[in-house]
Amino acid sequence: MKIGWAITGSFCTFAKAFEVLEYIKNKYGDVIPIMSENASSISTRFGAADEMKARMEDICGRRVINTIADAEPIGPKKLLDLLVIAPCTGNTLGKLANGITDTAVTMAAKAHLRNGRPVLIAVSTNDGLSASGKNIGLLQNRKNYFFVPYGQDDPVGKETSLVADFRMIPAAIEATMEGRQLQPMLTK
Repeated sequence: MKIGWAITGSFCTFAKAFEVLEYIKNKYGDVIPIMSENASSISTRFGAADEMKARMEDICGRRVINTIADAEPIGPKKLLDLLVIAPCTGNTLGKLANGITDTAVTMAAKAHLRNGRPVLIAVSTNDGLSASGKNIGLLQNRKNYFFVPYGQDDPVGKETSLVADFRMIPAAIEATMEGRQLQPMLTK
C-alpha cells in the first residue's frame, strides 16, 4: 500500500506525528512525505523548520513534497492508496471543507480525491469545538473522508481544543482502507 503522509502547522504535535510515521513506514514500506509550506518553513519553539523537514525525509527515505506544483501529480499519476493528514490544523480543515486548494497539502488531498481514494484526518486545532467544528462536521459527511478518533486535550485550559489520538492512527488506517470510520470517534 502506498501512503502519503501530510503534515500541517500544528507544530506542538510534530513529535507524536513523527513517532507514528516511523511505525507506519516500517509497516507499509512506501510513504510519501508531504508538508504544507508553513510546516516546512516556520521554525518554532518546538523545533527548527529545516530539522523537521529533514526528520520527515529521513523517516520516509525520500524528498518532502512542499509545493503545490509538486503535489499536483499525486492525482493523475495515482501515486497513493491513502492520504493521511496528521496533524491537520483548523485552517486546513476549513480549506478542505470549502474546496480551497492553496497549499501542498490541500492540493495533495484534491489530487488524491479525484481518484475516489480515502483521506484520513488527524485533527489538531484549538478551535475544534468552535469555529472549526462546522468544518469537521462537513468533512465527516463527505465521501472518502475519515477521521482518527479525537477528543479534548485540555478541557479546562483550552475549552474548544480538539486533538486526534495519534496512537490510534494505525487502527484508523486499517478501518479506512476497509471503507469504514473507526469507532468510537470521540475519545475521553
